[in-house]
Amino acid sequence: MLRHRAARKLLPLAVVAAALVPLALLFPGAGSWPAPLAVDLSGPLGRAGDWIIDNRDSHPLFLYFFGHVSNAVVICVRAVYSVLLAAGWLGVTAFAGLLAWRLAGLRLALTCVASFVACGLLGMWVPTLQTLALMAVAVGAAVVVGALLGLAAGLSARADRALRPVLDTMQVLPAFAYLLPMVLVFGIGVPAAVLATVVYAAPPMARLTALGLREADAGVLEASASLGATGRQRLFTARLPLARRQLLLGVNQAIMTGLSMAVIASVIGAGGLGDRVYQALASVDVGAALAAGIPIVLLAVVLDRTADAAGNRLGASTPGPARERSLLRRVFAGWYGRLLTVLAAVAAAVAGRIAGAALWPDSWLVPIAEPVNRAVAWMTAHLYTGVPVIGGTADWAARFTGWILDPMRTGLQAAPWWLLLLLAGALALLVGTWRTALTAVLALAAIGVLGVWEPSLDTLSQVLAAVAVTLVLGFAISLVAARSARAQRLLRPVLDVCQTMPQFVYLIPVVALFGVGRAPAAAAAIVYALPAVIRITTQGLGEVNPAAVESARSLGATRSQLLRQVQLPLARPALLLAVNQAVVLVLAVVIIGGLVGGGALGYDVVLGLAQGDLATGLVAGASIVCLGLLLDRVTQPAKEA
Repeated sequence: MLRHRAARKLLPLAVVAAALVPLALLFPGAGSWPAPLAVDLSGPLGRAGDWIIDNRDSHPLFLYFFGHVSNAVVICVRAVYSVLLAAGWLGVTAFAGLLAWRLAGLRLALTCVASFVACGLLGMWVPTLQTLALMAVAVGAAVVVGALLGLAAGLSARADRALRPVLDTMQVLPAFAYLLPMVLVFGIGVPAAVLATVVYAAPPMARLTALGLREADAGVLEASASLGATGRQRLFTARLPLARRQLLLGVNQAIMTGLSMAVIASVIGAGGLGDRVYQALASVDVGAALAAGIPIVLLAVVLDRTADAAGNRLGASTPGPARERSLLRRVFAGWYGRLLTVLAAVAAAVAGRIAGAALWPDSWLVPIAEPVNRAVAWMTAHLYTGVPVIGGTADWAARFTGWILDPMRTGLQAAPWWLLLLLAGALALLVGTWRTALTAVLALAAIGVLGVWEPSLDTLSQVLAAVAVTLVLGFAISLVAARSARAQRLLRPVLDVCQTMPQFVYLIPVVALFGVGRAPAAAAAIVYALPAVIRITTQGLGEVNPAAVESARSLGATRSQLLRQVQLPLARPALLLAVNQAVVLVLAVVIIGGLVGGGALGYDVVLGLAQGDLATGLVAGASIVCLGLLLDRVTQPAKEA
């Protein structure tokens, strides 16, 4: 039986090898992809980009469709921003605090109030409102689009099969790749930023909506059907209520991905906090970047906690903790509670307008840019170079580049192309099926066909090196956290901040410490992916069957034996998921590292966006999708077909 299973595993690889050997003999040479097997898309894509630019102001498609879409987006964003400005800082802060208090109690209310106050103290009140207005419109549209797509995928298996590769591509495609076509069609400004955010934030909502609908309790649906309910009635009275937790989780994920994209979209004129971060990054002004980055993190924490509290409240029979069910809480409960919340916020806004304090007072600012820059200058002078024994951060970056990144890139680019295809198929076959292996081989081959073989292998070397460091650090920290509840409590706020911080913000401190190049891009990717690896691994180790652990202890197993022979084998699915998430998250930030000298595909995406070169940007984006698909198939186990 085992022999037949091994034969079934090796047969597809043998078929792939048989197909590649003639090609390898026909196109001998070094590791570079054979030129006759590549397709040059620069001509057609360049002509398409030129046609869009030439006809953007005259063609009916742009005048009567895209033009109306652009105007609608601008009107919606301006309307929301005007309302926020009219409410003033007192009204916005009061409404956020009251809403959080109704949803989750006093602690979240104080967190929200303190976060908005901090945004004002840092001098970022107006940029915060601009980002909030853009987020409100973009996330609202993303939730609607994602819910409709998820509804189709959850109710129809055929629609699910059709949408799955589309959603996979949308989630793997780097954020920068969305910006180029949007800029070509809508120009630089708010419409392109909002619509790019919608496209980027809609897939999580669609996936979780479809998941919730598919996992609805079959018994409840059958009971509803037996009572004579129509399909529409079953949808609105059974399926959607049963899927409400997944729907709220989808909204939460749409908020977080939308905020991340809204910050990245600052490079095309989105304004707000992201624009301040981007300007500070361009001038390596760490103080100004931190002053804008802190409100982004606070805004992400507030939106994340509020959406999570709304989801928990929907699933609870009585809102709020038992200790806070006071008379005042009961007065604010129900539909009239919502009305009272709005009226209280309006009263605060009116009071602020009467007092002449619509905007945050200039006398209440707490400038941190100058002290931070002095601290960074001290760190640069003392840590960048000249640290005894261990060397400075510049030395670490140079060693990481010279000892790890350069050899890996050289080795991958020197390896025969057909050998890399075989290796990709073999690795995918170890964790999946022959379909998985075929997908991995075709994804890697597509990169060569697109004509970006060497830059893709450069990106691959950066991803593999960063993933290796992430997994070593993540697994080491997780082993400590899994054995200590105190360590988990200490790590939780740190992980929360790291996971809610947008990708863009990570580039600022690494540039200050490591300079520019491939090493800073890898460092930012490691810091960004590390929290997810720690969370998943710690949870997996903590959920190991206690009976198995106690049984091993009763047999005299030491702590090391218990870890190696019981906990790690039983937590294998969680460990594999941690590896997969590390790969996906590292790839996302390595691409953004093109802004700080990461080179390779990230540089091509940034160059295509900066020059409006559709061919360069889209080919690099498509190659990143193929690279992400390859790494996903190699690291994500699949069920046997």
